[in-house]
Parts: sequence; C-alpha cells; structure tokens
Amino acid sequence: MTTVPAYAAPTPKAPLERTTVPLRPLGEHDVLIDIQYAGICHSDIHQVNNGWQEGIFPMVPGHEIAGTVAAAGAGVTRFAVGDRVGVGCLVDSCRTCDNCRAGLEQHCANGPVATYNDRDKNGDPTYGGYARQIVVDENYTLRIPDALPLDTAAPLLCAGITTYSPLRYWNAGPGQRVAVIGMGGLGHLAVRIAHALGAEVTVLSQTLGKREDGLRLGASDYHATSDPETFEKLRDRFDLIVSTVSAPLDFGKYLSLLRTGGTLVNVGAPEEPVSLDLFALIGGRRSLAGSNIGGIQETQEMLDFCAEHGIASEIEVIPADQVNEAYERVLRSDVRYRFVIDTTTI
Repeated sequence: MTTVPAYAAPTPKAPLERTTVPLRPLGEHDVLIDIQYAGICHSDIHQVNNGWQEGIFPMVPGHEIAGTVAAAGAGVTRFAVGDRVGVGCLVDSCRTCDNCRAGLEQHCANGPVATYNDRDKNGDPTYGGYARQIVVDENYTLRIPDALPLDTAAPLLCAGITTYSPLRYWNAGPGQRVAVIGMGGLGHLAVRIAHALGAEVTVLSQTLGKREDGLRLGASDYHATSDPETFEKLRDRFDLIVSTVSAPLDFGKYLSLLRTGGTLVNVGAPEEPVSLDLFALIGGRRSLAGSNIGGIQETQEMLDFCAEHGIASEIEVIPADQVNEAYERVLRSDVRYRFVIDTTTI
C-alpha cells in the first residue's frame, strides 16, 4: 500500500508528530492532490482532544486543503493535472437522499464522510490535510479561482463556507444590520463576507483589542462584550447575529440584541451543552439557529464570490514542525487570524 508523509496525533490529546499514513488507491473518478497548504481550524484541536466524541487514531487533521492535481482517474471530467483545487470538510456522502440531491451534502441523511476522523464507504479511516497528498472524489473537490492565492484560500474551505452559508441563507445584504460575535478565524471572514454582501456590520468581541482590524475589514462598529453597557446600548438593533465562538454564551443577553423576528445563528460548537431561557425567544419572536458549513455547490459559489470581491483569510504561514506550538497559540487566541501549514515542509 502506498503511504504519504503526514503529521498525526498518535493518541487522544497527544502532540502531533511526523509519520506516514496510507494513501487510498486512485479510483476512476478520483483526483490525487499534491497538498501545498492546510489551514489549522479550531475544530482540529477539538477532535485531536476528543472534545466532541471519541476519535479515530492515529488522526491526521486538516479540512482546509489547497493544492494542485497531480493525477486523475480515467473517468475524471471536472479536473486535469495542474489544476488548482481545494478540499473542505467532507469528501463523500450517499448522493441519493433528499439533502444530497438538493446540494446539502453536509446534511446527508445517511451521514457525510468527513475529510478526517471518519471512515469511508469501505470502512477505512479518512486522513486529512496535514499531509503531502490526498485522494478525493472529483465530485467533492473544489476549483480554486486563479485570483485567490492558495495559501490564503485554504481557510476558505472551512472558515469561509462556515460563515458564508448562514449569511446567504438568512439574506444578509443591503438594509440589514448584522453582528458578528468573535473576531477570530471565522469572525474576521464573516465580517468581510457580510460587508461584501452589502450589510451593515458590527463586531461583538470580548475586548476592543482587534477593533482596528475589524473596521479595516469592513465593520462599521465594534463593541466590547465585557462592557456591561454594550448590551443595553445595542438592544433590539440587529436583524442577524452570527456567533463564531466555541465558548458557551449567555444566549439570553445576545438574543436581546435582535430586532423583532431576528435570528441568532450559531456556527461555533461548544464541547458542553448550553442552557437557554425560552422567554428570550418568545418575547420578540426571535430565533436561535445553527448552521454547518455548506454543500459542494455552495462552497464553489463561496470561492467564486471571494475571488470576485478580493476576500481571503489573513494568515500566518508556518512549517509543519511548528504545528503543536500553533495549537497552543490558537487556544490563547494568539493568531491573526488563521495558521496555515506549508505542507511542503512535512
């Protein structure tokens, strides 16, 4: 069996180390991708630490993958050798359920196959982007427009679509007031995308430490949630709030910031359950919702939108041997705003 160099966590909560993992054979409709960059998502850390569920180890994280096609199966029609491509959070689904047929593969009724920490249809573990190569079905591979550099495009494959999808679904645009909770890897892209869609954007962050960045990226207002006056000042103001943080929130306080009929959509995924006083919803006919990445078609739409509007993640590129240090810095919020691994250094 062919193997590929990679960085993997050998056991739960263990530091990642250089190793080799199996590379599945190239099928008729597969592309072999030479990975050049892989973004570090906070969910990588959750999964390495078994924060959400029991993982499959050794685990090679990474679902923000950018590179070029190195080989293509005999039946591939979408891509050719040399094409610039990306892979996001899923690499397969049943393709036959109502959700898959509607382009909502992320909500596959029979369970999508995650890029890593999952098992494919043969029962074999999936390995992610902290590696030199990956084999992916062409139908779950994205085309990265020439206008997007591969390094800054990589985080769009998770952070970009995670924020783009709810902004589109809840119709962020001209005349809409949108608030973004958190100014991190997801939050800074949410600000850029909401601004490009034409919405009036406000950032709600714990402190004003990133205020200058928020305004530069398209926010018209920026408030510290540590200031008790913020919630009174902004009461009944927003049509849509997108929470990008994984820490539990006092949802009652944030729901009070919505106009009648407004929605707070959560894309952050806390490891522990949260509580909610339902009167926070009833009083203003407000909604609390969740959103989970996007389907393949919508992800391609997002990439094309970002290319058209000059949107990409702000990144710090690191060699692979600094991945454990990067994990520690992510937990300290010490990155502006996404670590990207140069996977050629593996």
